[in-house]
Amino acid sequence: MNLKDGVKTAENKVSAEARRLSDMVKDTRKSLVDRLECFEDIISLEVGDTGLHRAKTLEREFDVRQLYLKYEGDNPTGTQKDRIAFAQLYDALRREFAIVSLATCGNYGVAMALASDLAGIACKIYIPESYHTDRVMEMEALGAEIIRIPGSYEDVVTESSRLAIENGWYDANPGGANTPLQISAYAQIAQEIFEDLGDAPKYCAIPVSNGTLFAGVYRGFVNLYKRGKTSRIPKMIAASSSHKNPIVESYLQGLCHCKDLNPTVIKETKYNEPLINWHSFDGEEALYALWESEGEAFNISDKKLREMTSLLYKKEGFRILPASTAGLIGLLELDEKMNFEPDRFVAVLTAKN
Repeated sequence: MNLKDGVKTAENKVSAEARRLSDMVKDTRKSLVDRLECFEDIISLEVGDTGLHRAKTLEREFDVRQLYLKYEGDNPTGTQKDRIAFAQLYDALRREFAIVSLATCGNYGVAMALASDLAGIACKIYIPESYHTDRVMEMEALGAEIIRIPGSYEDVVTESSRLAIENGWYDANPGGANTPLQISAYAQIAQEIFEDLGDAPKYCAIPVSNGTLFAGVYRGFVNLYKRGKTSRIPKMIAASSSHKNPIVESYLQGLCHCKDLNPTVIKETKYNEPLINWHSFDGEEALYALWESEGEAFNISDKKLREMTSLLYKKEGFRILPASTAGLIGLLELDEKMNFEPDRFVAVLTAKN
């Protein structure tokens, strides 16, 4: 992607109505209440309500019944990250912050840059020096300031959080004070699945990295069950890059706490980058969800990620980022092992290709 393509992509993120509302959000002559209401309208227009598609071709291919794909690629920047980005920008706007800051390896940065642009709040994005992503151009086209600093992703999160506290910026990093807000935003995915199915599925499979999404979807289903909306809480399936995620490794070792991995053995590839880390910032919450739901965890190779990406495009017409398929692969591997009785099963696909 060249810079021209990045600008074009950024300009096409949202509707003309959202841009009109954005001008109203940025109009400081209006009351804060009115500006917040306009930003709420933008969120309602652009974020969430993603499609739940029955994958009938895959059902026949793998002999499983009622397999549904929750496609988060329908969000404006093509990933589930828009959900937490817009929720936090609403919070930052409400609390009258002038700057938001965060660390990213790609997708989260674009989501935050877009939400910041629409909210009229400056955005500082920290990226590890060693990481290379075409999406940097989209972030810059949306007005974000890109700062490269040395170290791993985990190091950059820690440093950017320190700088946010030091400078009085809104800290949008994972694993901090905003974790409840992020989990609540992701809980909406469970609500949408329930609205489409009329109940919770038997299993819900999700790719995991930091664990925030996994914990959020589980929390959403727990809340629905406690309110009497669903007859059950789904068993949660976590899947990630082979031996490169603390949540999956801790669960498979029978641990009740999320144990960090050795950073030196974590090797990034173009397929596993969205999944890998040596420290999962919301790993404890995700691991709790795994144990409480009596779920399962899977290590998925790059080869399987690539093959499932091709299969999804060929059989279902979805262009999916390889890492996004990890949960689906885990679900199908569990079916092969257990031979599921007829029921309903959901795999969350987190990003388009």
